[in-house]
Amino acid sequence: MEESILTTIILPASLFIIMLGMGLSLVVDDFKRVLLYPKATIIGLVNQLIVLPLIAFGMVKMLDLSPLIAVGFMLVAACPGGVTSNLIAHVSRGDTALSITLTAISSFITVITIPLIVTYSLNHFLADSQTIQLPIVKTIIQILGITIFPVSIGMWVRYKYPEFALKMDKPTRLISTVIFLIILVSVVAANLELVKNNIGTLGWISLLLNLLTMGLGFVAAKLFKLNLSQSISIAIESGIQNSALAIVIATTLLKQSELSIPAAIYSLMMFIPAGLMMWYFGRKKSSVNKTNHNR
Repeated sequence: MEESILTTIILPASLFIIMLGMGLSLVVDDFKRVLLYPKATIIGLVNQLIVLPLIAFGMVKMLDLSPLIAVGFMLVAACPGGVTSNLIAHVSRGDTALSITLTAISSFITVITIPLIVTYSLNHFLADSQTIQLPIVKTIIQILGITIFPVSIGMWVRYKYPEFALKMDKPTRLISTVIFLIILVSVVAANLELVKNNIGTLGWISLLLNLLTMGLGFVAAKLFKLNLSQSISIAIESGIQNSALAIVIATTLLKQSELSIPAAIYSLMMFIPAGLMMWYFGRKKSSVNKTNHNR
């Protein structure tokens, strides 16, 4: 995808709107829950910020993928939880408050970790042939501008005008979903040949990566004796990534269309396990709710 109005203006502006919508759903108490439920929060963040990138690194190394595709998967793994993860957790009868907390905190932490992981991945996989540079300080500033800044604006609006923010909750979720789909379609359309050539291979890799991370997240939560609703949320937060952010970084900051292909394909595949979780756990109202009081 060559540099164009799509990559320089439309995609960053779209992500800005998505993150603004996420900010409208956040309050300061979402961050205070770290102190209230430290075990669940720490397990969730470790799975999302450490285990997922490690699994992704091991998979791309073992499968000997092309350098840019390998870096693309590392970029997906480095991103925070997706903006749809809270909705998926809610429908799956997970701990929605925990899900929101994990999404919020990971979005702040990954401002620092994304440039570090991506820079390491570029150096490792492209080695001497590396022609792509990711200036860390500049990237951190740009990620702040398209993620944390709009989230902060949204939180301020929620604080100052709570009734308005609550009224806008459903519309902004709908708008965010539509914008995300537009981003996805735009990337696929602009790289149709690349997607067609890679969907067979990268589809099952994306699905396997998603299943492994969600499965390990769920098992880790149960091993540490978290309740079912918390385990569901941690599993979802471990595997549902902010692919829109990965696409924007790939096309806008790194200016490499091939880097966005894993994010686009992962975006499609991650909703298969998520859909199954919503169907399976969404029906188990009584059994999940019985565990909600066991913090």
